[in-house]
Amino acid sequence: DMENQVLDNMDLEREKGITIKSHAIQMVHTFKGEQYKLNLIDTPGHVDFSYEVSRSIASCEGALLVVDASQGVQAQTISNLYMAIDHGLEIIPVLNKIDMESAQVELVTDEICDLIGCAPEDVFKVSARTGEGVAPILDAIVEKIPAPQGDPDAPLQALIFDSVFNSFRGVIAYFKVKNGSVRKGDKVKFFATGMEYEVEEVGHLKMKLVPCEEVGCGDVGYVITGIKSAAEVKVGDTITHVARPCDSAIAGFEEVKPMVFAGMYPVQADKFEELRSVLEKFQLNDASFVYEPESSLALGSGFRCGFLGLLHLEIVQERLFREFDMDVITTVPNVSYKVYTTQGEVIDVHNPSGLPAQTMIDHIEEPYLRATIMIPPDYVGAVMELTVAHRGTFKTMNYISPTTVEQIWEIPSSELILDYFDQLKSRTKGYASLDYEFDEYKPGSLQKLDILLSGKPIDALSFIVHKDKAYDRGRVLCEKLKEIIPRQLFEV
Repeated sequence: DMENQVLDNMDLEREKGITIKSHAIQMVHTFKGEQYKLNLIDTPGHVDFSYEVSRSIASCEGALLVVDASQGVQAQTISNLYMAIDHGLEIIPVLNKIDMESAQVELVTDEICDLIGCAPEDVFKVSARTGEGVAPILDAIVEKIPAPQGDPDAPLQALIFDSVFNSFRGVIAYFKVKNGSVRKGDKVKFFATGMEYEVEEVGHLKMKLVPCEEVGCGDVGYVITGIKSAAEVKVGDTITHVARPCDSAIAGFEEVKPMVFAGMYPVQADKFEELRSVLEKFQLNDASFVYEPESSLALGSGFRCGFLGLLHLEIVQERLFREFDMDVITTVPNVSYKVYTTQGEVIDVHNPSGLPAQTMIDHIEEPYLRATIMIPPDYVGAVMELTVAHRGTFKTMNYISPTTVEQIWEIPSSELILDYFDQLKSRTKGYASLDYEFDEYKPGSLQKLDILLSGKPIDALSFIVHKDKAYDRGRVLCEKLKEIIPRQLFEV
């Protein structure tokens, strides 16, 4: 069964060399003659999958801060670190890939020490590839990270942190027991839905799902109750016993806020209901993905979907095709705007076709992001030039180390989702790292840009754009359309 990336079990993860989905796994470690059960969870690093990280952090007692010795501290490293500190987790710093020729062990160790205020000897230096230095980290987990707190005799209280859909067994929920215990045959209920079920199987998450009779207090496991409808299980819900319920639900996870919206339509119009069923099952495995039905004159019935970023959109589209054999048409990605009408109403617009008539609009507000960019000092000028061209407002700049500069910018979300990240990478030869979070809505000089085909607007090709960029964006789109449509048929 051995493969190069054991936990990254998706083909997509292996191809792209990134973690897309958090993976929980249990192992036993012997320390000073005693055996300890460790429940570990591997999380993604990319900003588009930050919801996976936040859910994992909320479920844990401690975190390993793994930094690449050849890349140094990156923007998302800092973002995830602050999230872990806010949750009061014990942090163990780890420097990985020390066996590589390009590794800058001393320099990156100093960066980590400056970041979390530890001594150089506290940073564990390892090579995951060769196995060098891994055993002392497992000892440190046992020594430094506190064991989960809980009362084994209290009523059952278990937090669902993930779930998957199995076509034979139904929904499999992954949970962490805070108080009490759950056994095979127990009658349980889910707090959010109030639904009651009998436990068909419980067990631990090892290389495969390993059934057992009981999952106890502080432990992590899976439960199968024969649920066939994906809508009945919500990530962040609490499981308790029917006969002896707990008083309150565990504080779950904060609601996810999508950054990018795009329409998804089945290639064949009669597959709309099939697409709905597929999206329901997919959402079980990716709680940061949201969708609602919509219709388009050009494309028929489909769904308006929310994503955390462009990479997330790309991955979702690819996974729908590979895992469910569902081919979809995706419309131009856009962001959510707040439209203030002359009647004093405020409308949230996720789709350009939902924009009121121009005479009804008082002003439009667009979302701004607080972006953190980490770059070598040589590229400061190039990044400033690029970001200003994308309507960015410079905030501050800090020298984290002699080789790393941190820049903070305020930038419209619509500019970031276009091609900003690709251009940033090319202008810095791949050395830049970017992290962002929602800041606020601000008024903007915005308008709707329509593409007309044979004199009729095609709603699937419409988008909202800043007035200064409207001409250039329209021309670029028309150049692409010229390749596939006779030129005389369309106009902007």
